[in-house]
Amino acid sequence: MTSNSAPPPATAHPSRRILAISVAIIAALIAAFFVFASLYTEFLWFDQLNFASVLTTQWIATATMFVVGFLGMALPIFLCIQLAYRLRPVYVRLSSQLDRYQEVIEPLRRLAMWGMPVFFGVFAGFAAAGNWKVVWLWANGVATGTVDPEFGVDTGFYLFAMPFYSMLLAFVSAVLLLSLVITALVSYLYGSVQIAGRELRISKPARIQLAVLAGIYLAVQAVSLWLDRYLTLVQPEGRITGAAYTGVNATIPGLAILSIIAAVVAVLFFVTAIIGRWRFPLAATALFIVASLVVGMGYPWVVTTFQVKPNENSYQAQYYDRSIASTKEAFGVADMDVTPFKAVTDTEPGQLRADAETTASVRIMDPAIIGPTVRQLEQYRSYYQFSPELDIDRYEIDGKTQDTVVSVRDLDLAKLGGGDNWNNRAAVYTHGYGLVALAGNERTSDGEPVFLERGIPSSGFLTKTEKFQPRVYFGETSPEYSIVGAPKDSKPVEIDYPRGQDGASDTKTTFEGNGGPRIGNTFRKLLYAMKFQSEQILFSNLVNEDSQILYDRDPKQRVQKVAPYLTLDNDPYPSVVDGRIVWIIDGFTTSATYPYSTTVSLRDAIADSRTPASVVAFDNINYIRNSVKATVDAYDGSVTLYAWDDEDPILKAWQNVYPSTVKPYTEMSGDLMSHVRYPTDLFKVQRSVLGVYHIDDASSFAQEDNRWQTPQDPRTKDKVQPPYYLSMKMPGQDDPRFSMFSTFIPADGQGESREVLMGYLAVDSDAGSKAGEKSDGYGKLRLLEIDTATTVPGPGQVQNTFDSDTSIADKLNVLTLGKSDVRYGNLLTLPVGGGLLYVQPVYVQSSEGTKLPNLRKVLVAFGDRVAFEDTLTEALDVLFGGDAGATGGDDDVTPTDPDTPTEPDEPTTPDEGGTDVPGPGSEMAQALQDAKEALTAREAALKSGDLEKFAAQDKKLTAAIEKLLALEDEAGK
Repeated sequence: MTSNSAPPPATAHPSRRILAISVAIIAALIAAFFVFASLYTEFLWFDQLNFASVLTTQWIATATMFVVGFLGMALPIFLCIQLAYRLRPVYVRLSSQLDRYQEVIEPLRRLAMWGMPVFFGVFAGFAAAGNWKVVWLWANGVATGTVDPEFGVDTGFYLFAMPFYSMLLAFVSAVLLLSLVITALVSYLYGSVQIAGRELRISKPARIQLAVLAGIYLAVQAVSLWLDRYLTLVQPEGRITGAAYTGVNATIPGLAILSIIAAVVAVLFFVTAIIGRWRFPLAATALFIVASLVVGMGYPWVVTTFQVKPNENSYQAQYYDRSIASTKEAFGVADMDVTPFKAVTDTEPGQLRADAETTASVRIMDPAIIGPTVRQLEQYRSYYQFSPELDIDRYEIDGKTQDTVVSVRDLDLAKLGGGDNWNNRAAVYTHGYGLVALAGNERTSDGEPVFLERGIPSSGFLTKTEKFQPRVYFGETSPEYSIVGAPKDSKPVEIDYPRGQDGASDTKTTFEGNGGPRIGNTFRKLLYAMKFQSEQILFSNLVNEDSQILYDRDPKQRVQKVAPYLTLDNDPYPSVVDGRIVWIIDGFTTSATYPYSTTVSLRDAIADSRTPASVVAFDNINYIRNSVKATVDAYDGSVTLYAWDDEDPILKAWQNVYPSTVKPYTEMSGDLMSHVRYPTDLFKVQRSVLGVYHIDDASSFAQEDNRWQTPQDPRTKDKVQPPYYLSMKMPGQDDPRFSMFSTFIPADGQGESREVLMGYLAVDSDAGSKAGEKSDGYGKLRLLEIDTATTVPGPGQVQNTFDSDTSIADKLNVLTLGKSDVRYGNLLTLPVGGGLLYVQPVYVQSSEGTKLPNLRKVLVAFGDRVAFEDTLTEALDVLFGGDAGATGGDDDVTPTDPDTPTEPDEPTTPDEGGTDVPGPGSEMAQALQDAKEALTAREAALKSGDLEKFAAQDKKLTAAIEKLLALEDEAGK
C-alpha cells in the first residue's frame, strides 16, 4: 500500500499578482484624475466669475464637518470597544454558547474593533457634511432685535441657534446610544456581563462604563427636553404654528418637569457608577417613562379635551393674536394698507374720465399667448427661438413710461438639421442675437403686436444707444458649452446674424469678453474633454491659445451656484440696462423656524395656471424676504449680487459666511433700478398667506367668517389665476404706478366658492430710477376690502357671463368660421370708475398649419354689463353708454380682418336718383346672417345625428362664405 503526500496549495503566480495590483492602481489613478478634473474645472468656473471664495468655503466647510462627524462618531465607539475589551475579566467561566461565539469572532476581532468605528464614522461624517450650513449659520448668526412673545428670546435664536442645537443634540444622542449598545454587546461577549437564569452579573469596570454612558445619555436628553420647550413655538398646534393654550399651560411646563427628572436620573446613574447599586437609577428610569406618558401626553390631552375645546375661541384668542402678528411680520405683510372699497356696479357716460391714464396703458398683448406670432415675425432662422412665455418690463420712451412685452432671441441648436456637427454646435452657433420689445397696450390694424425693438440687426428705441450690445451668449436656452475667442488677427467663425454684406449670407464675429475659463493649453483641453466627454475639444484646431469655454450658461443656474443659500424666483427676465442685455433674478432667503408664524408650502403657493407645481417639493417655510437682486450679463455672463433687503438677518449671516460677495443696493445704477420689479413668487406667497391673515383680530380668525382664496383661472381647470403686472393708479394714488395685482374670492373648504370679489391686492413694483435709491412706495402692499353690501362678480362669473351671452356667442361663431380657433388672453381686473373693470383680449389663430394668434376682439365687463368689440376703446365706449371718458392704447387703430368678413358701417348705398338700393353692405349683412343660421343648423343636425340635414346645411354655409368672400373682393376693388 502506497500513499502520496498531499500536493502543496496552489499559489498565484507572482506576475499575475503584480499585474492585478498594477491594474488596480491604474484604475484608481484614472478615477482620481476624473475627480480632480471635475473639481478643478468647477474651481476654474467660480474663479473666472470672481466667486472662488464661495466654492472654497463650501469645500472647507464640507471637509471640516466630515472630519468632525467622523471623529465625533468613530472615536467614542473605538474607545468604548477598547475599554470594554481591555477591562474584560481574565478568569471567567463562560457558557458553551459564548465560547462558540468567541471562536467565530476572535479571528475577526481586530478588524471589527477598527472596522465598526470607521463604518459608523463614515456615515456620521457624510451626515455632518450635509449639515454644514446649519453650523456655519449658527457660528455667523446675528440678533434680529425682535423677541418671541412666550420666552422673550431674540428671534435670531430660532433662526440660527436652535436648528444647530437640535442637530448637535441629535448627533450626540446617536453617538451615545450606539456606544452604549456596542459596550453592552462587547461586555456580554467577553463575560463582563453575565445572565444566569434570573441573575444579572456585571463586572465593576463594565458597570462603571455602562452607568457613565447611560448617565451622559440621560443628561443629554435632559438638555434636549429643555430645548424642546422652544421648539413648540415653531411646531403646529391646532390651527396655528406655535404653542397655543395647551402648549403654554401643559406642554411647556411638562417638558420642563421631564427635563428635571431626566437630569435627576442621570445623576443617579453616575452614583451607581460609584456605589454599584442599580436599583435607584432603574426605578427612576421607570418613573421617567411613566412621567413622560402622564405629563408629556396625558395632561396635554386632558387640558385640550376638557378646557380648550369647550371654550376654544376665548382660550385661544391670545395665541391667535400671536400667530396673526408673527405671520404678518415673517411674510412681510405687516405694513399693508387696507382700504374699505364700496364698489359701484352701474355704468354711465364719462365714468372713466378720472382713470384715463390707467385705461390707456392696459396691457392687451398677453405674453403667454402671442409667443407664436413673435416667433413667426422675428425668428428669421430655424436655429433661433423665443421663450414660450414672454416677459413683462417697462421702458421710458420719449419721457413716458411704456409697459412692454419682451424676449431675447436665443439659440435652438436642435433645429440645425444637416448642419448638426460638433464644429457648428461648439464654435459656430455660439450666441443668440437681440431683444424684441413690443408695446403691451397697442396692436396693429390686423391684430399683430406693435414692435418697439425688433429685427436683425436690431433696430428700435434701444438700438439708438451707441453702446448697445445685442449678443446673447448667456440665456435660458443657450448651448451646453461653446468655445469662443481667438487672436485679433484671426478670421471670425461665430455666426453673428444671418445677414451679410457684399453678397455674404451672414455676418460673423469673435467673442471679445471674459465669459469663461481659458482653455488654451493642452492640460486644460484634456480636463474639459473629460468633463464634457468630447475628444474634439482636445484635438480641434478651433481651440486656440485665446479660447474660452462658456458653460453653465442659464442665468438662474449661474446665480444659484454663486449664491447657494438663495431660493430663486421662477421668472428671470431680460432687460437692457446701460446698453447691455442683462437677466434680472430675484433671490429669497427663507426659514421654517420663525416663532408663531404659519407654515406655507412654497411649492403650492407659487403654482398657478402659468407656473406648474415643481416636481421636487420645496421645504415648507414660515419666513421669506426678497433679500437679493441678482443680474447676469447676457454677453459675458458676469454675475452681480445686490443686497436688496440689507436688514434681513439671514442675509447678514450669509454675508458673514461669504464676505465680499454681495454688493449694497446703493451701487445699483439708475437704469438698473428702473427695471427692478417686485418678485412674482414672493407676491404669490404673500397672497396665499393673506387669504387667512388679512384680518387683524382673533375673533374673526377663530370664527373663520372671512377666509379668502385666489380664484381659479377661468380657462384652466383646478389652477389658480396668476398675478399680473400693469401700470395703473390705485384708489388713493395720485399717479399710475407699475404694480402687480391679484384678486380674492370667498374660500370654501369643499373646493367650491362663490364667485364674487372680496378683495383686490396690489403691490407697488416700481423701484424708481435714481441710482442707489429705492422709491418710497416700492414694495407697498395695498388691499381693497370690498364692501359685502355690493355684489361684484368674480373672474369665473364674468367668464361665464361672457360665454353665455348670445350676442357675444354669435360674434365668436363668426370668428371661428373656416379653420380658426379662439384663444382667450389674461382676464385683467382694474379698480377704475369707482368699481372693478374686467378686460380680456381675444385672439384668433388658424386651427391647422402655422398658428399665429392675432388680437381680434376685446371683452370688457363692469358690474353685470359686458361689451365685446374690435378694440378696447370701442368696447369701453359701448360699455359706458357710448362715451367712457377714456380710451385704450388702441384708440387710433382701425381693425381689419382679411380672413373674416365684417359688417360695414353703412348698410345701404344710395343711387344717383336718391333711392336706397341694396349695396355691398346690405348684401354682406344678409350673407353673414345666412352663414350664422347655417352654422347653427349644421351643429344642431350633427348633435341629432341627422347626416342628411347636416350635409344640406354645410352646403348652405359654404355658399354663404363664398358669397361673403366675393363681396369682400368687390368692396376691395
